[in-house]
Amino acid sequence: MATKQVDTVVIGSGPGGYVAGIRLGQLGVKTIVVEREQPGGVCLNVGCIPSKALIHVSKTFDKLGHAGEIGIKLAAPPTIDWSATQKWKSGVVSKLTGGIKALLKANGAEYIEGEASFLTSRTLDVKQADGSVLHIEAKNVIIATGSRPIQIPTFKYDGNRVVDSSGGLAFPEIPKRLVVVGGGYIGIELGTVYAKLGSKVTVLEALPGILTGIDPECVQVVARKLKKLGVDVLTGAKAKGWEERGDCAVVTVEIDGKPVTIDADKILITVGRRPNTDGTLGLDKLGVKLDAKGFVITDRRQQTNVPGVYAIGDCATGIMLAHKASKEGEVVAEVIAGKKTEMDARVIPYVVFSDPEIAGCGLTEAEAKAAGRKLKVGKYPFAALGRALSVNETDGFAKVIADAETEEVLGVHVVGGAASDLVSEAALAIEMGAFLHDIALTVHPHPTLPEAIMEAAKHALGEAIHVINK
Repeated sequence: MATKQVDTVVIGSGPGGYVAGIRLGQLGVKTIVVEREQPGGVCLNVGCIPSKALIHVSKTFDKLGHAGEIGIKLAAPPTIDWSATQKWKSGVVSKLTGGIKALLKANGAEYIEGEASFLTSRTLDVKQADGSVLHIEAKNVIIATGSRPIQIPTFKYDGNRVVDSSGGLAFPEIPKRLVVVGGGYIGIELGTVYAKLGSKVTVLEALPGILTGIDPECVQVVARKLKKLGVDVLTGAKAKGWEERGDCAVVTVEIDGKPVTIDADKILITVGRRPNTDGTLGLDKLGVKLDAKGFVITDRRQQTNVPGVYAIGDCATGIMLAHKASKEGEVVAEVIAGKKTEMDARVIPYVVFSDPEIAGCGLTEAEAKAAGRKLKVGKYPFAALGRALSVNETDGFAKVIADAETEEVLGVHVVGGAASDLVSEAALAIEMGAFLHDIALTVHPHPTLPEAIMEAAKHALGEAIHVINK
């Protein structure tokens, strides 16, 4: 059995793991990154990147169908070559994942393919593809094993009728009838994709509303657009099971205590994700503390209760977002390198790539009020925004929430075109402790979408120019 000795082993090469490996290499820490599947993890291979590629395709296809509204006449209705779309999507993924190994190598970190399992907190065995086992001794270990979709017992994944989010990105053809179980961000994003591409989509959400935890006013805008796209959103709907009947799957749903059946060609399950902290990894051997849902408990330096063992990303406590994982990867690398660093982000922005997009950071109105804060709230509609009108995307608004007494910005939430691009300004503002006047007095170029945030801040101050102050 071959043996290697290093300073640090990173288990997993997703947006947390590979960033940790690169940063460790930059800091001169001898590092091995172990990956059992593909470099880039779920995000780059079967998550963030391919889903956004399909979202772009569906958005473009939808816009072509409405080109006549802005005077563009097409000789024939647009059609889609689904196999070509899938090939393009895979090419986007390949370009990004292919560069990770090169980046790790260029920064001095070694990449090894295989499945790691703990022997002790300082030793691991890595079973490689050829069956050989590599023994690694390390001073530090970073657990960056990510997460996987939660499975409902009555909807077991079969790769045909019933699929998880990964399968939902790789249908061999566009389904005529798609049932999406789960109205969170993944279900809404992919449901919107297929609705725009011609599928009859039904979204089943057991809770009273979709996109739980997000500013309800923003969600209302998306709900209206889903209805316009022909998507049936059933809330308070509990998916009980399904059966094969004829040429389709028949899904049984309980609504108000009564059973209802829905025909489908495909069933997409998007009810959440669970951390990859079980199985052959062997955390139980080390006594690493997990919470009730299986997430590794860490402190602000990403340290677990076991000295020298760290955890980052989806497998660790906290919000499950790729950019959170990447930031934690940088933090833990600097901690291991001896720097005085900790995870101290005041806010972590979120984005839902729905139609229109929703993005935000900081407190919602409900959260701020629950904390006993008196508020100043400003809103600015995209329908009054020159840039939004000129690109024919007028749904939505920007909302700025501030403390009524100090005028410190507490939260910013945007629903509208390119909300994902606008939220970074908001995150920077809150991170730097900005006040309403800081945003209102900052000159924003015209005509641009970020003007909506400036105008919303002015509205909160009662100084709005382009909407009536109330």
